[in-house]
Amino acid sequence: MFDPNESYSEAVSDLVQGTGAPHLVDALRSRIESPPLDLDHAVNKNQIACKKWLLDQLYAACGGRYGTVYILGGWYGVLGAMILSDSRFTVRRVLSIDIDPNCAPVAERINETQAREGRFEAVTGDVCRLEYAQDQTGTGLAGEIPDLVVNTSCEHMASTEAWYGRVPRGMLQAYQSNDYFDCPEHVNCSVDIAAFKRQLPMSDVLYEGTLPRRRYTRFMLIGRK
Repeated sequence: MFDPNESYSEAVSDLVQGTGAPHLVDALRSRIESPPLDLDHAVNKNQIACKKWLLDQLYAACGGRYGTVYILGGWYGVLGAMILSDSRFTVRRVLSIDIDPNCAPVAERINETQAREGRFEAVTGDVCRLEYAQDQTGTGLAGEIPDLVVNTSCEHMASTEAWYGRVPRGMLQAYQSNDYFDCPEHVNCSVDIAAFKRQLPMSDVLYEGTLPRRRYTRFMLIGRK
């Protein structure tokens, strides 16, 4: 278990050395003095591997240039830190949206440099109530239309339609779920990639795949609604 009294900088340093994840350099600098007890889970090897898989396949399928990116269920902002510090990607702004108000302060510290530059913002909000700008006159959450919507927490959201139904048609999307039914927090797992595709019907699938892990299999879809 993660020791909250241990320096967060040292903990992430060990992670970087063990996984080769250089994208967490901002987290190394942030030095969160009282990290939440589950922060170890947000930066464990499986979490980093699954997020790196997303970035690799997103870049291969769609390239690396984006304006605004919405990350739904963004948790502690680790994926935001990874995409903003990945040299393959040019991203103007990331909004990491999570319903838990305890996430935003940690995410802002992990992305301290990018937040100060206006390239990262942690928003406390319910993605099932999120309003997307439909055209250039709309306001939406960020005052602009996102170029990309990402959700790597689909298994944590009980009603897929409640959040997915709000995503505008034609918008580029990248989603992950898994078959780890034994985790109590996973209220909406999929048995396989086919079931995941039925949950999230897309008109244009640019990538679909699976990533086997020791205790579960991760599923991913990239495409347009």
